[in-house]
Order: sequence, then C-alpha cells, then structure tokens
Amino acid sequence: MELLKLTAKEAADKLHSKEVSCAELTKASLEQIKAKNDSINAYITVCEEEALQQAEQVDAKIVAGEAIEPLAGVPYAIKDNICTKGVRTTCASKMLGNFVPPYNAYAAERLSKDGVMLGKLNMDEFAMGSSNETSYFGAVHNPYDLNRVPGGSSGGSAAAVAAGMAYYTLGSDTGGSIRLPASFCGVTGLKPTYGTVSRFGLVAFASSLDQIGPLAKSAEDVAYIMNRITGHDKMDSTSLDIAYPDYTKALQGDVKGMKIALVREYFEGADAAVDAAVKAAVKQLTDMGAQCDEISMPITDYALPAYYIISSSEASSNLARYDGVKYGFRAEKFDDLTDMYFKTRDEGFGDEVKRRIMLGTYALSSGYYDAYYKKAQQVRTMIKQGFDKVFETYDMIASPVYPTTAFGIGEKTDDPVKMYAGDLCTVSVNIAGLPGMSLPCGFDEKGLPIGLQLIGKPFGEETLLRAAHAFQCATDYHKGGAQA
Repeated sequence: MELLKLTAKEAADKLHSKEVSCAELTKASLEQIKAKNDSINAYITVCEEEALQQAEQVDAKIVAGEAIEPLAGVPYAIKDNICTKGVRTTCASKMLGNFVPPYNAYAAERLSKDGVMLGKLNMDEFAMGSSNETSYFGAVHNPYDLNRVPGGSSGGSAAAVAAGMAYYTLGSDTGGSIRLPASFCGVTGLKPTYGTVSRFGLVAFASSLDQIGPLAKSAEDVAYIMNRITGHDKMDSTSLDIAYPDYTKALQGDVKGMKIALVREYFEGADAAVDAAVKAAVKQLTDMGAQCDEISMPITDYALPAYYIISSSEASSNLARYDGVKYGFRAEKFDDLTDMYFKTRDEGFGDEVKRRIMLGTYALSSGYYDAYYKKAQQVRTMIKQGFDKVFETYDMIASPVYPTTAFGIGEKTDDPVKMYAGDLCTVSVNIAGLPGMSLPCGFDEKGLPIGLQLIGKPFGEETLLRAAHAFQCATDYHKGGAQA
C-alpha cells in the first residue's frame, strides 16, 4: 500500500477501519519530509517528536473505540503565519524568527483536537509574494520541477501536499496565495468567503483581504477540512455568526443545470496551454450538464491597482507593530530609540516587505489618501457590484488561476511589477470577499500542472465543491502528485 498517495479522506477511512495506524501514517509522512525537505524546502519547523506522541494518543483512542472526528489522526501541517501554541511561528521573516506564540489560532485549535501536526510551512515573508522566493529561510521549490517556483505565498503548503509531505495543509490567501500555489503544484485549494474562517491567530498582512483556507489532494478532502475550520469565533470581530453547513453534503450533487460564466478578461494574456486546458475543463463540465457562456467584466482591469493600494496600505499599518520593542527581532547596535526603530525594521524585513510598506505608507500619507486609498476602496465597491451583477444570472465563474504554469526560480524577481501583473485572475476574489477554488485541470508540454479557478457567490463554497468534486470524479488530473 502506497500510503503517501492516499487522499486525506482515504487515509482517514483506512485509519478508522484499522487497516493502518496513525503511527504508520505519521512515520511515512516524517520519512518523506526527511527525504524531500532539503531539496523542496517546504518546512521551516518539523515537529517530529510531538507528531509521534499525538499519533500514539489517536491510536489509543481508536483501540479503545472512542469516537473521533472524520479526519482525526491524519497528519497535516500549517503555514507559518498561523499561530501554534508552543511552536515557533516566523512568517518566514527574520523579524519573527524567534517568536513562539502562547496560544493557537482558531483554525489551528480546531485541527488540534485528535490532530497530528507535522510542522510549520515555508511561505513568502509575511505572505507578501507570488512565488515563495521572499522567505528569509530560502525559496520553496516546486516538486514537479525543482528549478521552478511553487507559487506563493502559501508555496510550502502546496508543495508539501504535492510531494506527500503532508496529507493536507492550511494556507492563507490575501490575493491568490492559496489558489496560485495550488495551481502550480497540482493540488486543490480553497479560499473561503471572507469571515467564514476566523482570522484570530493569523498574523495580519491585509486585514480586509486575508483568509485562512485548506489545501489538499481533492475537493472531497477540502470539504472535510472546511467542516473542521469554519465557525463563529468571538475573538474575531469579522467572524460571521451564521449557520454553517455540512460541506461534505455538497459532494453528493452534480453540475446539471449549473450556469458557468467565462470572463473574457481573465483569459487575456494566458499561455495557449493554460487557455486550452481551462476551456477543456469547462467543456467537461458542460458535457456533464452545466451551461456555459462567455461574458465581459471590464471592471476587472482595475482590480490589480486597487488590490495593491489596499493591501499595501493595510500592510503598512499592520506591520508598524514590529519596532523591536514588544517582541520579535531587535537590532543589536543603535544610538537611540529612533535609530533602534530604523535599524530593527531595516535589518528585520526583506526587500519585498519594505517595498509594500513604503507603497502603503505613501498611499496613506497626507495629501494622497483621497487620491489613492479612498479611490481604491471606491473601485472595490464597483468590483463587488460587478460580481453581484454576474451572479444574478450565473452560479459561478470559471477562469485560469494564473496566465502561465510555474515559472523559473529567479525569473521574475528583478521585475516586481511583472510579478504583480500575474495576479489578475485571483485578486478580485479577495477584493469582493468571495470564495475561490483552484483544482488541477491539465498539464502543459513540460508536464507542469495547470489550475482551473472556480469563483462563487458569497457563501457559495458548496456550489464550488459540488462542481469540483464532480469534475474530479470524471478526471484524473488531481491524482498521483509528485511524491516519487
């Protein structure tokens, strides 16, 4: 039995039926981490001893016949900007290189019940990046081609699943940071509706855009993970106090009668292989009973500038707390308090973080606030209204996740504007607070994965999961991975 090729749900089924033990699943994952992490660099911190102890506890409960949750005992890992009690949480930055939280994030706490956490995953520094090259701990490498990026900022989260180094992971998505690495690494990732997963314990980048979400091998896995991490949290003022569904029930439906919109602007500039694979995937859905139309959303052209003004402005505000006084890194040599601030932030932050802080500070400065930040928020409302109009007729939007497959490490680092431009297909989802999902839909001529993005109405995760699961039941693109 090839344990590493199992989906999280398949592993859980074998665990609960006692075909395998939690210890066996955990040891297989840890052995894969030891074999692969030097080359892939997906993990910043590995919790080997703690994971084995947790596995023993789960096995004891199973032997005793105690009830456990569906994914209990299936080894997982967490992006390193999500706080974990007693386990270092660095945000892949020198600034937080020695920070050990005294508490769990809400999502981490939910998974910790009968959970086996393998460790903390590499990422772009403070989640700022699209390639996972800005990490203080070094770039993450794509398991399909070690000379290529895994996508960012949740590159470690996607690479770990693709390489069999975890059965599922948590990432965070501010402008595509779950969906892009899921696409580049050939796994399934979901950015939930804003507010459905608590942000308590998620180290803030852009508070009105950030959202925790799952990455796994299949839509089925994602549905089970969503059941564990969603819910109202009084510790997060943006957490929604609503009745949350059983997301696994969405897996029982099909796509007959669903209406899908192809937004023309999302395909502009896409490579031929990406264009063909995404449209072939939509053709597969229409063959299964869905209806598809091509439409236009001109407001899409304004999404990127609005996103980078809003996100950089909020980053400037959120990262002002890192001053060398309260916690985290502090420069060793300085003349006075002001000099300590300057040198701590200069030495503690990487170039990309500094760039976005400066952009945001400028956009919020006296005389420019109305021209930039206020205007961007007005555009944000227009983008939300544009989606609302589309969803009056359609159940979801289908598009590429990114115009290309995974590009080479170092290929775009000298041209940040070119790097930013690739986020066109993903950022508008965060601006509007919508759910968005990436699932494998093909490969290019080099064998690199291509992702299909599905965008839903607010709280439309069930629709996305239903369509994604139906597609994955009819195709094999999500199977196999890069474990070998």
